[in-house]
Amino acid sequence: MSDIRKAVPSDIDALELIYEHVHDAIESGAETTGWRRGIYPTRKTAEAALKRGDMFIFETDGKKPAASAIINMIQGEEYKLCDWKIPAEPDKVMVLHTLSVDPKYTGQGIGKTFIEFYEEYAVKHGCKALRMDTNALNTKARAMYKKLGFIESGIIPCTFEGLDGINLVCLEKAL
Repeated sequence: MSDIRKAVPSDIDALELIYEHVHDAIESGAETTGWRRGIYPTRKTAEAALKRGDMFIFETDGKKPAASAIINMIQGEEYKLCDWKIPAEPDKVMVLHTLSVDPKYTGQGIGKTFIEFYEEYAVKHGCKALRMDTNALNTKARAMYKKLGFIESGIIPCTFEGLDGINLVCLEKAL
């Protein structure tokens, strides 16, 4: 059994370690998220989310953090450039950011579990639509999101979170 909970300040080292493990996997060629060490995501990414109260952690049976994500109603500036298919007022849209699964736990359904939690969380908060993004390079995530019922509503060329030359895939799902 495992569960997802809001992160607390004492989780900051574990959050940073998840990011570091993902960066290690990217640099070894095992992952293709398009993230870059020292730019995004970083400890500061986690600290900002902790301060806002919108960072969540997936824990394993042994209460070891295995994944994290930021869930809130903040739509980035790039989202204004997307031709969203599901109409919804901003206060009816829940957004998932920076879903990070420690590579040691890849293939165990943690990403899917996090998405299911995100959907339930959005429903509890009265939302009508889910939105998120990923790098066009992240084909594994894109395939998972499609399988879970998300549609790709556009690809926005941009600088995102300090990363130049990103093709940001905008995804959405009606609730």
